[in-house]
Amino acid sequence: MITKQNNMLVPILTLGVFAIINTEMGVIGLLPLAATQFHISISEAGLLVSLFALTVAISGPILPLVFSGINRKQVMLLVLGIFLIGNIVSAFTSNFIVVVIARVIPALFHPIYCSLAFTVAATSVREEDAPKAVSKVMMGVSAGMVLGVPVTSLIAGATSFGIAMLFFALVTALAFMATILFVPSLPVHERSSYGAQLRVLKKSITWLSMAAVICINAAVFGVFSYLAEYLGAITHIPGHTISFVLLIYGVANILGNMIAGKILSKNAIRFVASFPFALGAVYILFFFLGQFTIPMALITLVWGILAGAAGNINQYWITSAAPEAPDLANGLFLTSANIGTTIGTTVCGLLLSGIGTQYFVLGGLLFLVLSLVSIVPRNSIRLRLARL
Repeated sequence: MITKQNNMLVPILTLGVFAIINTEMGVIGLLPLAATQFHISISEAGLLVSLFALTVAISGPILPLVFSGINRKQVMLLVLGIFLIGNIVSAFTSNFIVVVIARVIPALFHPIYCSLAFTVAATSVREEDAPKAVSKVMMGVSAGMVLGVPVTSLIAGATSFGIAMLFFALVTALAFMATILFVPSLPVHERSSYGAQLRVLKKSITWLSMAAVICINAAVFGVFSYLAEYLGAITHIPGHTISFVLLIYGVANILGNMIAGKILSKNAIRFVASFPFALGAVYILFFFLGQFTIPMALITLVWGILAGAAGNINQYWITSAAPEAPDLANGLFLTSANIGTTIGTTVCGLLLSGIGTQYFVLGGLLFLVLSLVSIVPRNSIRLRLARL
């Protein structure tokens, strides 16, 4: 058990997660610059994003389990150090292959830190307060996704690709130094064997939870990925206003993290079961009112809150299904979330190009329906186990 008096632990974990997610997502705004600097096509530059995500999805269920018995502080410093070196190498190299390698290697360790952060945050407080603690760490995820792209794009536009990569390095260095100075040694006193942890994969509730997370993330990010395109083509909002609407979405994401942490602590089953209906209602309004600017801004605000809550729901849904293997469960959460994002973006993209921009939101509705197919039987199993 982590000491409950250490008030700096959760904020430092949040900063560390922000540094890692910022490194992952911030590069999206740098792709045109990368294409120019390295004399490659924009699709080749896209490998900086796609290979990172693929690596995270592959290592998600494996490496957190492997590192689950090592002192938490040492693991935190190892991962942050690898990210720091990768960002510095990316900033100064003139070879695109080197940049790709300098991103893929840290991506392998991405799930280790994020899984550890969620686990440590949850065990640093009373069991009933765990969702609240995790929601604070999840704010680092939202901030990294929300602020990473615009802030990095602004820096790169005023300076260069290399300076933007040094910004990633600076944030990571701050998290690294804060960990050295303020995080105590966190030895693992009790850890289940690898075999005991892997046994959670034999439980149907684990696979149902993963299926729900894949579908929920597909519903959220499949639609969000094309929001800017929709706002321009259907709502006819000018570019600078689109940035403002996206900022509304991002700030609402962080608010959603805070709200979800409190609700999950009180009535998680009902909250998760109602989530697809709430987001589905937003998407239906999105479909019918998307051409109107003011309603679309309000819809985006509510949507952002729900999307922020989705991250907490996804993490809780898998870890509560396998409490005996928290590191593996958090790794499965990261893998499922990345798979969902990939599938959702692909399906919604096909709908957008196949039948029109207005209709890609139907992909989000489809995935919400599919999520219920997993949520309902998963709830039945959980309630049955609770009676035993």
